[in-house]
Amino acid sequence: MVFRDETADEVEFFEDVFERYCKRKVKRLYEPGCGSGRLVAAMAARGYDLVAVDNNAAMLAYLRKRLSRRGLAGELVLDDMTTYVCSPQVDAAMCTFNTFRHLTDGASAERHLRSVAASLRQDGIYILGFHCIPMDADPDCMERWKASHAGTNVSVTLRVIDFQRRKRVETLRVSIKATKPSGQVERIRSEFPLRLYTPSQARALLASVKDVFEIAGIFDFDCDIESERQFDEDLTDAVFILRKK
Repeated sequence: MVFRDETADEVEFFEDVFERYCKRKVKRLYEPGCGSGRLVAAMAARGYDLVAVDNNAAMLAYLRKRLSRRGLAGELVLDDMTTYVCSPQVDAAMCTFNTFRHLTDGASAERHLRSVAASLRQDGIYILGFHCIPMDADPDCMERWKASHAGTNVSVTLRVIDFQRRKRVETLRVSIKATKPSGQVERIRSEFPLRLYTPSQARALLASVKDVFEIAGIFDFDCDIESERQFDEDLTDAVFILRKK
């Protein structure tokens, strides 16, 4: 629910990207680190064939029910996004909103990119979105927002509780308060590390896989296909369009 309002714009952006950058009709899609499947369900509803991978069985069980309720289907796989390779290969893949940054070391990040490249058909594309953290970023970051659906209201607080630039890891705490239509209140809190990338560090990572990927385009999290970005030190909310060589 906390990202529900973003879904329609993301789906439209994905299809704009397919039209602009893909050399064949896109039918089969892959989402590594799919979580509860917000985008999997949305793209399946558009008629795409989905492969969804996550290492959390409970998330996949929820997604299976989510698809079933809507009369949709997908290939749901409990596996590791750093090593899983789709067979048969897919036309495109997508991974947005910082899922990639859960890979907290460089070797894992590179393995993931290479496994996605192996999952793609020739000239297939990977839509990869994650925040780049500039050197002058405030390490004491906090965000709050609200969402609602079907009578349930959710309040979210995201706070950086540890920031280690030299180790390239920040730890986030996400606190969620959900008030159901009955008035029942549920609270959830989780803490997890994310890898830090400056724009220069992101450039170095992508250069390490230049034998399998080229950067076809760069955009912002605003999902505006008409507003391409430059790969410079001002790039923060980055969405990379990577094409398999």
